[in-house]
Amino acid sequence: MATVFDKLQNLKARQEKEKAAGGAQAIEKQHQSGKLTARERLDLLFDPGSFCELDMFVRHRCTDFEMQKTFIASEGVVTGYGTVNGRYVCAFAQDFTARGGSLGEMHAKKIAKAMDLALRLGIPMIGLNDSGGARIQEGIDALAGYGSIFFRNSCASGVIPQVSAIMGPTAGGAVYSPAMTDWIFMVNKTSYMFITGPDVIKTVSGETIDFENLGGAAVHNTKSGVAHFICESDQHAIERIKELLSYLPSNNMEDPPIVESSDDPNRTATALDSIIPESARQSYDMREVIRSIVDNGTIVEPHAMYAENIIVCFARFNGRTVGIIANNPQVIAGSLDVNASDKATRFIRFCDSFNIPLLTIVDVPGYLPGTDQEWNGIIRHGAKLLWCYSEATIPKITMITRKAYGGAYLAMCAKDLGADMVFAWPTAEIAVMGAEGAANIIHRKEISEASDPKSKLQEKIEEYRGLFYTPYIAAARGLVDEVIVPRESRPKIIAALEFLSSKRETRPPKKHGNIPM
Repeated sequence: MATVFDKLQNLKARQEKEKAAGGAQAIEKQHQSGKLTARERLDLLFDPGSFCELDMFVRHRCTDFEMQKTFIASEGVVTGYGTVNGRYVCAFAQDFTARGGSLGEMHAKKIAKAMDLALRLGIPMIGLNDSGGARIQEGIDALAGYGSIFFRNSCASGVIPQVSAIMGPTAGGAVYSPAMTDWIFMVNKTSYMFITGPDVIKTVSGETIDFENLGGAAVHNTKSGVAHFICESDQHAIERIKELLSYLPSNNMEDPPIVESSDDPNRTATALDSIIPESARQSYDMREVIRSIVDNGTIVEPHAMYAENIIVCFARFNGRTVGIIANNPQVIAGSLDVNASDKATRFIRFCDSFNIPLLTIVDVPGYLPGTDQEWNGIIRHGAKLLWCYSEATIPKITMITRKAYGGAYLAMCAKDLGADMVFAWPTAEIAVMGAEGAANIIHRKEISEASDPKSKLQEKIEEYRGLFYTPYIAAARGLVDEVIVPRESRPKIIAALEFLSSKRETRPPKKHGNIPM
């Protein structure tokens, strides 16, 4: 009969077998490819000693293809909970050393159980993805497993933050769960995502392409916009995840954490008084504007390399998390296009879901013209931006630095779309359209009949600029609340955020709107 000591030794042996993952050789191969193991990643993510593993001894139930003889340590995924910077988080990490981290029925049940726990407790869910995809031997059971995860991604959306890190292969149906989460981090050169791999593409279309150029981190951070952050290593990705989490509330019923700020809330930035160039055709660095007004010049910027004509980022004002959306005049003059509209729209919806106030900084000449934009649905995509600003009930502050023309002026959270406070610099130009176009339309006949049409056109352009290229007509209508000295932007925004912190606003009851997707 086994003694208590024997049973304890048996437990220890079983734990060691699970922790050995796919074995020393597989772990060494993982390290040689520049990747950490599942448990190494979780050790870096969680505060020391805080991680509590769940379901270590779960086993698959497949008997086809003699799978009953196959041992897969921890069923190819490590799940559990613990604290990250002192706040509780649930997480899973797929173990590529154990049967390629392939997802089967019980593997999926472990992930689903962790997701259910996160949703019940109102804490973030972090997924560290490194898997060869569905466990083919389990057939429909593997597919059902993916479905159960997708369903939970949808249920958790807007309730708890969901973060995915792609730290190896993620292919086929496996890509959809990360795509349904809020934020995707990818590791450069060691991770990739795609629906169909290079071999299938070559067979079907004849195209020849490798994993990296098809679905690597650089591709998804620059071309597709699927990923939000590109990282240089597993360690770097985990550091950035922890940084992002520090800006977010644990769930939709909480406000973001307030941190003590060492940056004077009354600090002014004199450089802003001269940052706008004399010529409207010249650009300037919008990130410099942002860094000049936020706490300690620190921002966390998703999609930094995608749709670069618009900037989205998290920052703090006097210790409070704020989401910032700003046109970037250095890229296609800050015009709105299909991708920029989508990028900003998703950011607005995230901030609104998690009680994060929005600051919109406006310098926009309009929507990007051209057949490519029209045929790709700029009307539909641009309407999303109007929709989401109107839908959002969080505090919304708008600051116009220079151009704000036509429909794009409205789309960048004008007063009529629900902005609670609108500031404008004296350099703001709020008009229906640019002076050149307006003069040509309004004074077409007079210009065409003039003895010197070019001079007459220039005269009318300057006349239009003098009349409308100011913030004061909008201020006279109450559509700009205050024209401010640029250097005072930071204290003005902080005062507005404090004032709006008790904002309460509701919309008519409905199941959900039908956003123009």
